[in-house]
Amino acid sequence: MTPQQHWLQIKCSNLVHTARLLRWRKRLKFVASLEVPDFLPQTWIKTRGDKPTGPKLSLTAEAATSQQLEALKKNDDPYPDHGVEVMYQFAGFDPFQRSKYFGRSLDLGQFERFRRIFHHSTYQVLLGHKNSLTLSSLHLTEHCFKQRVLVMGVRPGEEEIFEFTLVQRVGGNWDGYWLTESVLYDGEGIIGSIAY
Repeated sequence: MTPQQHWLQIKCSNLVHTARLLRWRKRLKFVASLEVPDFLPQTWIKTRGDKPTGPKLSLTAEAATSQQLEALKKNDDPYPDHGVEVMYQFAGFDPFQRSKYFGRSLDLGQFERFRRIFHHSTYQVLLGHKNSLTLSSLHLTEHCFKQRVLVMGVRPGEEEIFEFTLVQRVGGNWDGYWLTESVLYDGEGIIGSIAY
């Protein structure tokens, strides 16, 4: 076999291989295109309404606190831990740094860590509570607001006091929004009782 014949044989086998590859790619493109609809389903608009409500520019500090408490009251509606997810959206901490949102310095960047604290006995009274009563509200500065809330839990005699601190952001993407800086348990609990 001459070098020219050998080169021609390699070239032909490469062409056959390329043709097979192209046929396979065409089938792959066709299969993938069947899985992706070219329209939005009828239920798409309904599912958009199920997203947790978060901070809005139109909310006052009092309204932001009451919206968070209302979400925690209906924590598992429309899906489990919806209220905790609303709290996480209102949280004004940097997820890449430790935060004193619950009083102690904790790494709360992952939602699961944040959620776990709400399911601990100290904060569990907030989940699905019956009623809440504002004890006091105070604007410390133009951009800082504190509110003490008495929360009546589902179980008899279960009443706890929590202190919400909200800060209105100035500048950046959240300019003018009221975000929760901390939610502190204002009772006689053990200092190290937060599960982490």
